Amino acid sequence: MMRVVTAIVLTLLAISARAELMIQITEGRVDAVPIAIVPFAGASDASENISDIVRADLHRSGQFKPLAPEQMLSRPTREDQIIYRDFRVLNQEYLVTGQVKPNGAGGYQVSYGLYDVAAQKRLISESYQPPEAQLRDVAHAISDRIYEQLTGIQGAFSTKIVYVTHNRRAKQPYQLQYADADGARAQTILRSGEPIMSPSWSPDGTRIAYVSFENQGRPNIYIHDLRSGSRRVVTSFSGINGAPSWSPDGQKLAITLSRDGNPEIYSINIDGSGLTRLTNDYGIDTEARWMPDGDSLVFTSSRSGGPQIYKLNINDGSVRRVSFEGNYNARPAVTPDGRYLVYVHRRGGSFNVGVQDLQRGTFDIVTKTDMDESPSVAPNGSMIIYGTQHRGTGVLEAVSIDGRVKVELPSKEGEVREPAWSPFL
Repeated sequence: MMRVVTAIVLTLLAISARAELMIQITEGRVDAVPIAIVPFAGASDASENISDIVRADLHRSGQFKPLAPEQMLSRPTREDQIIYRDFRVLNQEYLVTGQVKPNGAGGYQVSYGLYDVAAQKRLISESYQPPEAQLRDVAHAISDRIYEQLTGIQGAFSTKIVYVTHNRRAKQPYQLQYADADGARAQTILRSGEPIMSPSWSPDGTRIAYVSFENQGRPNIYIHDLRSGSRRVVTSFSGINGAPSWSPDGQKLAITLSRDGNPEIYSINIDGSGLTRLTNDYGIDTEARWMPDGDSLVFTSSRSGGPQIYKLNINDGSVRRVSFEGNYNARPAVTPDGRYLVYVHRRGGSFNVGVQDLQRGTFDIVTKTDMDESPSVAPNGSMIIYGTQHRGTGVLEAVSIDGRVKVELPSKEGEVREPAWSPFL
């Protein structure tokens, strides 16, 4: 099947390859599926090695255990070269072969096949014709197709992340970074001498809302267009302007304002009109996140004496508490299907990421670090990215929704915090 890559390349305000993340798998599933991604013919001659990227993507998911190329008994690059016995004796369940060829027009012809070793049959066979600049995009697209074919869940390798870095030695120490989901191709979209906080993706993945203190140290909420690099202020009220979160239809933001004295949750149209107060309580209400239905949101409130997660029905204004484990729960995030609530939970002196199943009522701690913050969920609901501390430095880590897979994403430069995972692009 012929598939032509037409990925949109976003034009960013400023470009820099600083603070690129590195990937380290620290814990995977013991029942990870064995898969052999044979080095693609011609892959090592291209600017991006597609088979290496696919192998790394599937390994990073924790669902798969790729076979090291040096352990392979044969290295077929086409279906007619496959000797299935060579992979059966190595206990491989699946096999991927492929080819990368220049097409003479500054681009490449990329083809691959996915095979069931036991059944000795082809499951997928596809081709792409990308320009050289999109070879990494093709690799992630192949990973997505393989992941979905074998798990039934849409792959998220082609998505992006944004995060904030802080380098004390830099003249403008705060940077808002944009990168592939694996941390590659990091680009700086904003530099500032003042803090940047709470980045949030629009549902279509073309804009980011965030808080910046660049206006004389006062927090304002901005919307940043990734295609043009333009940005504009949405709110600049006195006091707190914080924690923006996009509504599912992309037309509103839920925000925290203290313009009336106490931090409360408001909604506002993205053009700055239609400001509506949603909560009214003596406690601190903040960190709102929309539920997928668009009719409700979850938020952090101190109205019960300490931070807990509450759910607000926007239509009738009713509020109910939804977190009950312990005396500290904050920074909620929601899986795309609305089933799981993810938030920071304090247990003893540690702050960990917990997952609450809203259908079954169960709650599980899925991280083991001590100072976790800002969880954000992958658009397929499989992984959570969050900020934490390692040897006194802010780093990013990721964990599967069931806690069985753990990944470290340390930065080559500066502290990293406030991650946000994009929607499907």
